[in-house]
Amino acid sequence: MHTNYLKRMITNKKEKLARAGMVAKGVVYAIIGTLTAMAAFNLGGSKSGSDSVLEFLAQQAFGNFLLGILALGLFSYTFYRIYEALFGSGDSWSETKGFVKRAGYLVSGVFYGVLGFTAAKMVVGSGSGSGGNSMISTVLSKPYGPYLVVFVALCLAGKAVFQVYKAYSGKFREDVKESNLGQKERKALIRAGKIGFTARGIVSGIVAFLFFKVALGTGGEAGGKAAAFDFLQDTFGASVMGIVALGLVAYAVFMFIQAKYAQIRL
Repeated sequence: MHTNYLKRMITNKKEKLARAGMVAKGVVYAIIGTLTAMAAFNLGGSKSGSDSVLEFLAQQAFGNFLLGILALGLFSYTFYRIYEALFGSGDSWSETKGFVKRAGYLVSGVFYGVLGFTAAKMVVGSGSGSGGNSMISTVLSKPYGPYLVVFVALCLAGKAVFQVYKAYSGKFREDVKESNLGQKERKALIRAGKIGFTARGIVSGIVAFLFFKVALGTGGEAGGKAAAFDFLQDTFGASVMGIVALGLVAYAVFMFIQAKYAQIRL
C-alpha cells in the first residue's frame, strides 16, 4: 500500500509538471500571435518569434520575475516531452511510427529547454536572443552544412504536414479528456484546435521552405516564426499574416484547455 501511494504521488507530481509546461507553451504562442497580429493590423506590436517573447516579458514590470516563471514552465515542458520520448507508453523506438513520434517529442523537449535556458540567462543578466541566423550561417560554412539544413527543412516540412493532418483529422482531441468538458468548452476546444494546428502547419511549412531556399543557395534567410511572418506579409499582405497570427493565439487557447483536461500518459 505504501508503495502504491508513493507511485501515485510521483505520478501526480509528473502530471503537475506536464500541465505547467503546457501553460508555459500556451503563453509563448499567445504572446507571439498577439504581438504579430497587432503589428499586422497597425495596433503596435511586432512580428515575433520565440526570442521576441522573452524580450517582451523582460520589458514589462517585474520582467525578471515573469521570465523566471516562464523558464520554470518551459523546463517543466522539457521534462514532460523528454520523459515521453524515453519512457512514455505507446509505440516503441523500434517501430517506425514510435520512432517518429518519440523523436518529435525529444526535439520538442530540447527546443523548449533551450528557450527556458535562454530565459534563465536573461534573468541573471548574462544573455539575450539566441542568434539563430548566425548559427545557421556557421552551419552553412561547413562542408556538411547544406545537407544538415536540408535535413532540418525536411523535418519541418513533415511537421507542417502532420500539424495540418491533426487539425482536420481531429487527432488533437485524443490528447484531451473530453468527457470532463462541458458543451461550450468542447466547442471551444475543437474550434481552437482546428484553427491553431492549421496555423502551426502553415508557419512550419513556410519555415521549411525558407530553410530549403538557404540550403540550395537560392537566396533569402532561414529563421523561425518571425521570418515566416515576414514571408507572409511580403507575399500575401499584412492581413493574411494577421489571420495566421491569430491562428497561433487559437493554438494557445487549445494549450490552456489541454493543460487543464490533458490526457497525460506518463
